[in-house]
Amino acid sequence: MSQLVIDIRPYLDTYKQLRTAIEGLTEEQLKWKENADKWSVMEVLSHLTDHNIVVSFRIREIISGSTVPLPAFGQDAWVSSAKANEGAAIDILDAFQALLTYNSLLLRRLSPQDWEKTGVNFKGQTLALTDVVQSFTAHVQVHLAQIERIKQANQATDLS
Repeated sequence: MSQLVIDIRPYLDTYKQLRTAIEGLTEEQLKWKENADKWSVMEVLSHLTDHNIVVSFRIREIISGSTVPLPAFGQDAWVSSAKANEGAAIDILDAFQALLTYNSLLLRRLSPQDWEKTGVNFKGQTLALTDVVQSFTAHVQVHLAQIERIKQANQATDLS
């Protein structure tokens, strides 16, 4: 019988938080960049979806008992190669939500023993499954703050 060891509602709520954060933004505002070295809101969304893909893989590596290091990824290279500003925010968010939903179905089936399993990341740190899920949720919060900063910088540019 499955038993959730952690409350996954904050994990699932990240989709709603992202939708709320971009509500009312125009396509131009979603794609606006303060400068070439900064991400647009679309690129932040793309990054979070990429990260969710990697987290999905990490979850499966941990519960399978794999001994290979948990995967890392080159976020800047992934973002620039994804050409997110040529896409649509809703498409990116749909993929993000689909990953949340699919992972939540798996997480709900896990036994308490599954939740105790660990993996080792590329830095050599041992991470429990709970760490992976909770750190992703916290990571989204960091990027929600980034989205707010982008929106404010864009608005300040519009006012000047």
